[in-house]
Amino acid sequence: MSADRGPVDARLAAASESATEPERYEFRAPAVHHFELQRRDFFKFLGAGVLVVCALKQVAVGQESGARPPGGFGFGEPLPKEISAWLHIGENGVVTVYTGKVEIGQNIRTSLAQAVAEELRYPLGKIELTMGDTQLTPYDMGTFGSRTTPTMNLQLRKVAAAAREQLIALAAAKWNVDAQKLKAVNGRVEIAGTRKSIAYGELVAGQQLTAVIPADDPLIPPAQWTVEGRSISKVDGRDFVTGKHRYPSDQTLPGMLHGKILRAPSFGGTLVSINAPSFDLADNVTFVRDGSFAGVAAASEDAAIRALNSLQAKWNEQPQISNSDLFAYLKSNPVDATGFDGAQKYETGSVDKDLAAADHQLHQTYTVSYIQHAPLEPRAALAQWSGNTLTVWTGTQRPFAVRTELAQAMHVPEEQVRVLMPDMGAAYGGKHTGECAVEAARLARAANAPVKLVWTREEEFTWAYFRPAGVIDVAGGIRSDGTLVAWEFTNYNSGAAAVRTFYEAPSQRIVFQPTRYPLRQGSYRALAATANHFARESFMDELADAANMDPLAFRLKNLKNDRLRAVFEAAAEKFGWNRAKPAPGHGFGIGGGFEKGGNVATCVEAAVDRESGFVKIARIVVAFECGAIVNPANLKNQIVGANVMGLGGALFEKIDFANGRILNPKFSEYRVPRFSDVPPIDVVLLDRKDIPPAGAGETPIVGLAPAIGNAIFQATGKRLRSLPMVPNGLNRA
Repeated sequence: MSADRGPVDARLAAASESATEPERYEFRAPAVHHFELQRRDFFKFLGAGVLVVCALKQVAVGQESGARPPGGFGFGEPLPKEISAWLHIGENGVVTVYTGKVEIGQNIRTSLAQAVAEELRYPLGKIELTMGDTQLTPYDMGTFGSRTTPTMNLQLRKVAAAAREQLIALAAAKWNVDAQKLKAVNGRVEIAGTRKSIAYGELVAGQQLTAVIPADDPLIPPAQWTVEGRSISKVDGRDFVTGKHRYPSDQTLPGMLHGKILRAPSFGGTLVSINAPSFDLADNVTFVRDGSFAGVAAASEDAAIRALNSLQAKWNEQPQISNSDLFAYLKSNPVDATGFDGAQKYETGSVDKDLAAADHQLHQTYTVSYIQHAPLEPRAALAQWSGNTLTVWTGTQRPFAVRTELAQAMHVPEEQVRVLMPDMGAAYGGKHTGECAVEAARLARAANAPVKLVWTREEEFTWAYFRPAGVIDVAGGIRSDGTLVAWEFTNYNSGAAAVRTFYEAPSQRIVFQPTRYPLRQGSYRALAATANHFARESFMDELADAANMDPLAFRLKNLKNDRLRAVFEAAAEKFGWNRAKPAPGHGFGIGGGFEKGGNVATCVEAAVDRESGFVKIARIVVAFECGAIVNPANLKNQIVGANVMGLGGALFEKIDFANGRILNPKFSEYRVPRFSDVPPIDVVLLDRKDIPPAGAGETPIVGLAPAIGNAIFQATGKRLRSLPMVPNGLNRA
């Protein structure tokens, strides 16, 4: 991009709808394993009832659900005009909704059910969602990017509204009355002003009907919501609390074997030779070698471990860099940005001239380490073959992409592969790929029996991909009154998400520079928005200090976006920014920004023990606005969860590695937030019913790290420019 495209808020909105962010490295990475080796009829699964097919106009990229055209499509391509969404109203009164989105702890099973209940005028407790089943649900790119609420919620609202109108038409025909005299209420169609009514299930008895709705179907506006906008308890929440829910790692089948994979001693190692001794017949061991892939399946997990440990392998390894060389390596190994969808390069004004003329100018560098996603449930898969037909239960954010991986790896048509995704134990962007499913499928084919494979914590920490590390160079110039006049920002490797500044500056040069990278890397909650906000908001505090201005006042002076101003002001008011002063050894910090349709501002009070260097976060206040709120309680849960997770990356989470080996691949060595680390977190929600709902799973995390760093600076006068900031305490930072 070489020219200004309009107001800052318009540019930000356009950026949020852009193609795949480049830091989704795992999307373009080659398959981990290389082995030598149609459409479906939905009606047979459904029986009688009303089936609604939603036909939408062609829309811009950003929508992630739809029927995949021949040859597939990427994020930079226009979507097909028809996007199928399924809603089935059974004779038994149960409404079944089909969506390719998946539940990974963010509670969309509840919020999507609310969307259907709202427009269908149906009891929430009688709505069931079938999610992430590639045989029953429409194609979907995956559950990521905070897109479920702005896209799938809207889509299911349209489908439910169409079903409601179809039911009214059925009742009108049945009673031979004007449809205008009928209304849908609580799962029944009734004649207004009378007691005559009929349940939806009775209306559809013995019928299989299809309705097509237009893209501009009128929906109930947020101001009139009665189900959406309310704090509804988690669907099936009791099952999760009592342990009844079966995660991917809990799945079982009769005759199932347990799998284990032989891993290389370092990244990129290739298998030269292997000696498999005789196994105990009682363990029913199957040994597989396919290229550099080797594994075993056995009657029990213990037997599989014994069999794996008995293998004697020789590997070819290559020298690799270590953690101490990381940031120098990234800056000295740039690669061509061509082909990085969504890569940013933006310039306007005269940056060099305005920097030189500024009353104050500043140049700083910030760094971000590799970190792990650390979900409580590691990767797991259960694979079963029936002839050349494969069924896999696995934890993934992208069931259809995993189906493609399986089909390609096992050399079978996609139509012969079914992937099911039981609600899993978290992902945070880390389960977009299906290597565990592929491994289980390969073992199952060799064993001619179902095989279950659950990665160990060490495997999850070593062989899954990491949040990209990065180096960010920032330069800025201001007038003596604090007016920002020039801005230069270059991100090496981490990514382009939220790389553009939301502050007003007439001259800007903003670049994302991809590089070679030593570890496998990919998506993480909020992508590079966390790194870019950390650098930008830390630097804004440094500029405010140079101008001798209050950090909040400095931001507001250079910020015209009303939605961002509103969250900064709301967070500051709740926190008492202008009323309270920090106690000795304490500091206040602020940070915030915009990403994926959401606006966040975070205030932090940090306490620092100067003698020990121990940093304790005393309290956090977060103000968040993402348009109309679908479920306030769940939104608060997402915000609190994001900030608890963000504590780790801000303070102490960091992958240590040397010569292709991870040095801290377990929770006893990799520090994640503990209960004792979590301070009181106050959440202020700004409900904008005049703005369509946006997602909230990612954006709330981005303001925390800079707010913590800014608070530590106020408490100590020490500026920390690397994430994590205090992995070993402040005195060693």
